[in-house]
Amino acid sequence: MPLSVRRVPLLVLLALTFAASMYLPALHALVLDAHREAQAFFYSGTLLLVLLSAIAIATSRDRSRNLTRSHLIAMFGAFTLLPAMAVVPLLEIVPNTRTLNLYVEMVAAITTTGGSLFAPDRLSDSTHLWRALVAWQGGFVVWVAAISILAPLNLGGFEVAESRTTRTEEMRGGPTSAAPDTRVRRALTTLGPIYLALTTILWSVLVIAGEDGTTAIIHAMSTMATSGISDGTTIAGSSAGLVGEVAVAAFLIFAITRQSFTTDMNRDHIRHLADDRELRIALMMVAAVTVLLFVRHWIGALEVGAISNSDAAFGAIWGSAFTALSFLTTTGFESVHWQRAQDWSGLGAPSVLLLGLAIFGGGVATTAGGVKLLRIYTLYAHGRREMNLLVHPSSVATSRGALRRIPPGGIEAAWIFFMLFATSIAGVTLALTLTGLGFEGALTVAIACLTTTGPLAEVVLGSKGALNALPDAAKIIAALTMVLGRLEALALIALLNPDFWRD
Repeated sequence: MPLSVRRVPLLVLLALTFAASMYLPALHALVLDAHREAQAFFYSGTLLLVLLSAIAIATSRDRSRNLTRSHLIAMFGAFTLLPAMAVVPLLEIVPNTRTLNLYVEMVAAITTTGGSLFAPDRLSDSTHLWRALVAWQGGFVVWVAAISILAPLNLGGFEVAESRTTRTEEMRGGPTSAAPDTRVRRALTTLGPIYLALTTILWSVLVIAGEDGTTAIIHAMSTMATSGISDGTTIAGSSAGLVGEVAVAAFLIFAITRQSFTTDMNRDHIRHLADDRELRIALMMVAAVTVLLFVRHWIGALEVGAISNSDAAFGAIWGSAFTALSFLTTTGFESVHWQRAQDWSGLGAPSVLLLGLAIFGGGVATTAGGVKLLRIYTLYAHGRREMNLLVHPSSVATSRGALRRIPPGGIEAAWIFFMLFATSIAGVTLALTLTGLGFEGALTVAIACLTTTGPLAEVVLGSKGALNALPDAAKIIAALTMVLGRLEALALIALLNPDFWRD
């Protein structure tokens, strides 16, 4: 890599890549003979590239003396400043709307929150493609930043990762031991082809299964980024049918555990994916939810004979499993059989269940949000040990099994994050109620934004574009909450630490 490019700030490089990506929807609109939209994307991308190139030249002279701090600031800037760039072409394309609505829409996309302020038919196919592409790039930023920026700082869930992982990487000269700029370049070159290849494979499978090419690429990018963005033809209404849902479910594993796509972080365990703690606890939770909704058919007040044929039973099982997995990974897709699963269980729309799954979240160093499965597992293992001490108070507690692999202070860090997460839900809910929202709506929006599960608000509140009905103050709070949920509170606290700013 040329020296001049190495000296360009990371945020500027991200902005240059972001501007160049506008040529893809421009080409898509040109193919569809939507020349006005093609011009908007092309001219916006070209003007931004010229402007950013000048900024890159001006900022490449001085090298930051604290690259780790600079990269963490770049992450914050990527989720707050890049959405303003993404709005530029939409100002000419989306009629009769305000800049604030478009900005919140793009913040929801780049933070992989998803959801939308607009009805699907109000946006063109190229605009839907741009939303999915913005979210896809945001997901890749999360992949790279987790390994190259957050892992060395013990943030983003790595504070409870196995202690021997870091020691092994230090001996191998892995990503946690190299210089900050070297870590970022290594993550880009390693994860970039993997991310692109996985998206292409899923797109090909969905096209073969019968989806339209544009819809398939949107769903493929939304699955890899766990954004849940669609063009109006949802997974439930897709012509790919059950095959498409199975393919999407299979690729959601990359939002459960980093061991499924990362070899640099823990090479010893990549061959033993079945033993991964995050994967196991995710499968247990999905199985528990599926069994609960299925067995509820017989133990609830619903008549046994209401739905009893085998096709309905299979549909109820698959609908529950797919939807539970989707919301656990904070994607937010619904199965075509989800309504049948609700009818089978007799619970209607189990909103609390979906909210709880989103709060649990996916894996560390993935695009999923929420508390993260590894932290949940850490708290569970610690709770089990404390329960044993209650039963046998005179026993000597030792760190064995899973607890021995948790670094010193990992349990305390997990508790701190969980309490910060719960406090954030309470604080955001209170702030939203002050703007005029009811308690249920405010709580739903708070959880949806903090867990980066935008479709959750639409499912629970029961309407597409639910965020568009919010007051302007609530939209601003929601956008800030999405950024908080994507970066996590501990990363923002690290930015506010005075010691972090001392050279």
